[in-house]
Amino acid sequence: MRRRFALPFGAVALTLTATFLSASAASAEGPGKEQLLSSWTQADAGSQSAWLAARNDQGQYAEHGFDWSTDYCSYSPDNPGGFPFSNACARHDFGYRNHKAAGTFEANKARLDNAFHEDMKRVCAGYSAEQRTSCEKTAWYYYQAVSWLGVAKTQGAATPQAAV
Repeated sequence: MRRRFALPFGAVALTLTATFLSASAASAEGPGKEQLLSSWTQADAGSQSAWLAARNDQGQYAEHGFDWSTDYCSYSPDNPGGFPFSNACARHDFGYRNHKAAGTFEANKARLDNAFHEDMKRVCAGYSAEQRTSCEKTAWYYYQAVSWLGVAKTQGAATPQAAV
């Protein structure tokens, strides 16, 4: 047996209006810190571009308290073999530092490392075939280093600081 419940029109309209106003207020405020952090640490080129734009205009995001600090590629060269990986390393640092601060690092580590690898491969795509092969091999080693060292560090093993 189906029951029908009737609500006065005014109550329905009030509920719909309140819901619409709440959604409008949220969108007027812009995306929150978690949403920005996620959008800026994806593997695609659009995410990388958005992060670079935000990094160049950090003041716009000051209210969120992001950690923009970086040591670039840590104890490894920022431009190994002349391949400019410093921005890839800086974005990787951004992802690690901010996800750790948010308590979401473990759930996002693999994606952050993958984004790092994709950023470096985009650098490599601009080189001739011969140079690209060398660049991609270097990118693979950098990726493997952060992938392995990041796991060892999060598991509490005594390891040197991340090589990248």
